[in-house]
Amino acid sequence: MADQPRVLIVDDDEDILVAARLMLKREGILCHTEPRPDRIPQLLKDGVFDAVLLDMNFAIGANTGREGFQWLKRIVEIDPTLSVVLITAYGDVGTAVEAMKQGAADFVLKPWQNERLLATLSSALKLTASKREAQQSAATTKELASVALDGTPNTIIGSAPAMARIFALLDRAAPTEANVLILGENGTGKEVIAREIHRRSKRRDQVFVSVDLGSVSESLFESELFGHKKGAFTDAKEDRVGRLVAANGGTLFLDEIGNLPLYLQSKLLSVLEQRVVIPVGGTKPMPIDVRLVSATNMPPEQLGREDVFRQDLLYRINTVELHLPPLRDRADDIPALIDHFVAIYARKYNMPVKKVAPAALPRLMAWRWPGNVRALRHAVERAMILSGGAMLEAEDFSLPSTAGQAPAPTAAQAASAAPAGTLVLDTLDLEAVEREAIRKALSKHQGNISHAAQDLGITRASLYRRMEKHGL
Repeated sequence: MADQPRVLIVDDDEDILVAARLMLKREGILCHTEPRPDRIPQLLKDGVFDAVLLDMNFAIGANTGREGFQWLKRIVEIDPTLSVVLITAYGDVGTAVEAMKQGAADFVLKPWQNERLLATLSSALKLTASKREAQQSAATTKELASVALDGTPNTIIGSAPAMARIFALLDRAAPTEANVLILGENGTGKEVIAREIHRRSKRRDQVFVSVDLGSVSESLFESELFGHKKGAFTDAKEDRVGRLVAANGGTLFLDEIGNLPLYLQSKLLSVLEQRVVIPVGGTKPMPIDVRLVSATNMPPEQLGREDVFRQDLLYRINTVELHLPPLRDRADDIPALIDHFVAIYARKYNMPVKKVAPAALPRLMAWRWPGNVRALRHAVERAMILSGGAMLEAEDFSLPSTAGQAPAPTAAQAASAAPAGTLVLDTLDLEAVEREAIRKALSKHQGNISHAAQDLGITRASLYRRMEKHGL
């Protein structure tokens, strides 16, 4: 059978080899016996084994175990995942301890009891499987990290003065282990910056785990971040690893951390301070080692209020604080951003790369882009799909007719236009009504997408789509 474990038995006593082979065969274990230890390297090269039973003394009259330790060292060098059980007629506590130190999985005395040998070998086989699974997981994680971060430096586009401070802070903070808090409006590229911090850190070969706290319900928060044990609650049909444990050794990005209610903030703070996680329904603490990067669109003055956000948690997460500028404050970057997105969608849709018409560029740069870089990216994708000419015209971007003529009102100006909570309409056009309702909800909640979506009775994704449609 393909899934039968394979064991290599190395001993210069033919009776030992026959006895071990017959016993293990009855247990469904495939065995290869070898009296000459010098053949071990070639055997390991030619075949895949799950464990090795290795005699410690081969020379006539030898009882020091020196040969066994030498071959143990060689086996571990060839395959660090392979479990080795040492067997000898001369054993003491000191020898056993030394064997473990040098990498042996266990130690068995001759003559052995069959039950004892089977139990020891079973544990060794499980240990090999566990080591190989961990090795494969680490290799997969490294490959995924490398694929996910490939080309990341090119995704941060910016030469405007407003971005100079961001780049300077990135240069200094990214290589450290400091926790970083990224502030900025929706769509300014907070996750892009978080990934760049990870790419430049010492953890770049480890996993980057992103959690959108705005989309995690309060009832599932602990299960999502801390994990849970089977049977911990009604739907817990199996054990689940939480995001904090999944990110162990790497970087954890907590997006929209400002949306966390105060009582959940205290639980997160406790985990960050103690650096251990206890899954829901569990009792055993699990140590964690993560680099924390957080983000929120909440204004700094609101974030500094004790009744909104715990200040002790704020101190914990913002060792370094980055304020991403809105796109309207770095309009000089818009042409380069458009070129970047055009190249992306030309590849995605197998289209030729197009330039922006000279007459369209001033309008694109004058538009305030309420959705920031995210809105610009979606506008470029739409323009690439809809454009029928050799160049991208202003109409292809579906900009409002007033774009480039007068700045759109700020959230504060919009809020002052009517009493809070009221919806002033001078039309029954459904499109206009929807646009005004969304604008009012965003103003009421100071741009917080999750709260605005909840107030409107729609999902965050649905709200984003409607904001793009209406140029909000």
